[in-house]
Amino acid sequence: MRGRMAAMLETSARLLRLLSLLQSRADWTGAELAARLGVGLRTVRRDVGRLRELGYPVDATPGVAGGYRLGVGAALPPLLLDDEEAVAVAISLRTAATGSVAGLEEAALRALAKLRQVLPSRLRHRVSAFEAATVPLAGAAIPGVGADLLAAVAAACRDHRRLRLRYRGRDGAGEREVEPHRLVHTPRRWYLLAWDVGRRDWRTFRMDRVEELLGLPGARFTPRTPPEDDAASYVSRGITTAPYRHQARILFHAPLAAVAPRTSPGAGRLEPVDGERCLFTAGADSLDELAAYVAAKGFDFEVLDPPELAATLRALATRLHRAADRSAEQP
Repeated sequence: MRGRMAAMLETSARLLRLLSLLQSRADWTGAELAARLGVGLRTVRRDVGRLRELGYPVDATPGVAGGYRLGVGAALPPLLLDDEEAVAVAISLRTAATGSVAGLEEAALRALAKLRQVLPSRLRHRVSAFEAATVPLAGAAIPGVGADLLAAVAAACRDHRRLRLRYRGRDGAGEREVEPHRLVHTPRRWYLLAWDVGRRDWRTFRMDRVEELLGLPGARFTPRTPPEDDAASYVSRGITTAPYRHQARILFHAPLAAVAPRTSPGAGRLEPVDGERCLFTAGADSLDELAAYVAAKGFDFEVLDPPELAATLRALATRLHRAADRSAEQP
């Protein structure tokens, strides 16, 4: 009886190990699985059969070059996570609960509660430490984007299907027909890079201004050559310079690696010039705000464009000198 119980426990442990291996990689040969599990090929085949009986869709390819793959079933099977994966998922769920995708907060917290319930004590303490030491920075309210909307647009990008948007632009709300290319996001906002059929040009759309998707699924289209290979750089340039009255180019006398941590993707675009300098491109409606932003970085720089920014910097420097002198006179 004890021998039979031990054999059953050994088989159960081996099945969990096999399931973990199948979830960690797309394809495995029978020989690879047998070597990892320390058993023969016949045992691997029997264990695969047991997983199928439990409802796991394990696909098999016969032949010398054949192997096994965990397929897609009708329901989500239990996932086996190692320690680092479990902690990463828990922290990601906590972050998603306060993120920029509207509608995920409740689902993320439900999933986190389920995960915390089965986490070993040592891992639960790591997650709790992260939660206790982290607080969200309150700021101006940023409109969230619905998860369903993002999923529908992402699917249209993947399947090359046109979209009709009810879009609230600067000139008011209206319908736009687009050929979606890529979704791009910053920590605060989501953007859609798409070909605007009516305007016959590439456009960047703020996803929080998309009020409704009309007529899904749309007709298929042949993908156009994008305006740049790097969609993120193209969108970054569009949202940091194009909408503003002034466009500036600043040459920082510091390497990009030093300047980058003090800027954000939404504020401007950084490009390396050489090992000691980098170019910052940004836009603003106020030269005063632009001058203060650049000066606060703490690096030597020079203004390439616009020329009038130099005068604004001189005026700012004069005000700073006066403030420093007055502060020094205080008892």
